[in-house]
Amino acid sequence: MMTIMLGTMILLLLLGFPMMIPLVTAALIGFYMMFDGFGQMNTLIQQLMGGIRPAALIAVPMFILAADIMTRGQSANRLVNMVMAFIGHIKGGLAVSTAASCTLFGAVSGSTQATVVAVGSPLRPRMLKAGYKDSFTLALIINSSDIAFLIPPSIGMIIYGVISGTSIGELFIAGIGPGLLILFLFSIYCIAYAIIHDVPTEPKTGWMERLKAVQEALWPLGFPVIIVGGIYGGVFSPTEAAAACVLYAVILEFIVFRSLKAIDIYKIAKSTGLITAVVFILVAVGNGFSWIISFAQIPQALLGTFGINEAGPTGVLIAIAVAFFIACMFVDPIVVILVLTPIFAPAISSTGLDPVLVGILITLMVAIGSATPPFGCDIFTAIAIFKRPYWEVIRGTPPFVFMLVLSAALIIIFPQISLFLRDLAFR
Repeated sequence: MMTIMLGTMILLLLLGFPMMIPLVTAALIGFYMMFDGFGQMNTLIQQLMGGIRPAALIAVPMFILAADIMTRGQSANRLVNMVMAFIGHIKGGLAVSTAASCTLFGAVSGSTQATVVAVGSPLRPRMLKAGYKDSFTLALIINSSDIAFLIPPSIGMIIYGVISGTSIGELFIAGIGPGLLILFLFSIYCIAYAIIHDVPTEPKTGWMERLKAVQEALWPLGFPVIIVGGIYGGVFSPTEAAAACVLYAVILEFIVFRSLKAIDIYKIAKSTGLITAVVFILVAVGNGFSWIISFAQIPQALLGTFGINEAGPTGVLIAIAVAFFIACMFVDPIVVILVLTPIFAPAISSTGLDPVLVGILITLMVAIGSATPPFGCDIFTAIAIFKRPYWEVIRGTPPFVFMLVLSAALIIIFPQISLFLRDLAFR
């Protein structure tokens, strides 16, 4: 049955159908084969509705809306200007500033694709003018956006938390360490690249200009304070923090900065509604698909065939990393989380792995896959935004993918990279 379902999905994907169609078709085929027809279709419908019922999913459209408001307003540029004011003058400073800006914007958006647009649009022309190759620039922007998937808030973490029943607040806190590790590795590489290629440095900014840049960025820096501080301090749940972020974004962009007008509300709401609809359809269908394969005990059969249940905690983590990485090279990250998480759930439970550690590793691997050829979604976002050919966009990615995979290996070897802040905050 699984062979027929997977074969159908692959065929429909190759024919160009959007991801929800292969998922629905595979789920219907599996349901028909298990129940000898569609007489009990209401059971499948209940599973689809159950997938979008958890209250924690309310945070998803809230964070998408907040990110859309900030992307159209001034928050992103103010964060970029602050980072540039302090490190733009060092060797490789502009590239390091790009990576750091992606990290900061990730802390207020939670979306890799929003980060590509918000940070890449203003900084790519500056990097090209400074002497960086376009292949390096595009690869840096695409892969640095992965940090947005790890630094809270993270839509991927919310989906994983809902599917696995793991605390979203703990996932948010645990993602900070790996995000900073990736930023550190990227910064070292950017400095080395600038030295090897003798890229000129930017003019040094005076302290008065730095102070002004910090003052202008203070308001946008309130977003991570609301999210991390609010959750850690017990003021907000993750869902409430998302709603607070929307309110804060509206106050900043419409009242304080006055960068947006009432007429922009319709465009923002329409954009957020379309993205949210796609996400929730995928979540619903993914839950139905996961229920079918779980009901048929396909995960147990697959894991038993490959001997993963006997591999021990480290072996299970390695198997998870490889499976999620490869899958996200071809399929949307949310779909991969929805489909593969239930498959590995028995092995995770039997080996006693910390679900928060597993969630961070999964989030990192889907982030890497989304920026990796052949079909990483961030690659096609960059192609659409920057109007560059596919091969030029992916040419500079191998060193960044290596550093991201190295980060995943370090997390497996040293779990406290992820769990230290979680344990400090919640234990």
